[in-house]
Amino acid sequence: MTYLDKGAALEFRRMLKWIALAAILMVVAALAYLVMMDSVTVHTVLATILGVLFSVLLGCGLFALAFFSNKSGHDEDVSLITKKDNTKT
Repeated sequence: MTYLDKGAALEFRRMLKWIALAAILMVVAALAYLVMMDSVTVHTVLATILGVLFSVLLGCGLFALAFFSNKSGHDEDVSLITKKDNTKT
């Protein structure tokens, strides 16, 4: 197993900050759209905030984890182990 690459971890944290900023901007844009369409209620605003925020965070966060896994060497460890297992059989 390889050690955790500190550069990859720092880059992942930086990426998470950008993802959080993008999620907040998406929520603001969605709420602005609701105001322009004149369909603002408490329930609509709450559902929009929760839905947009968590959707953007989940989608972008999973992509960020995939990049982190590749850059930190975890993907290489798995491929080496599966190669070894395939050559044994």
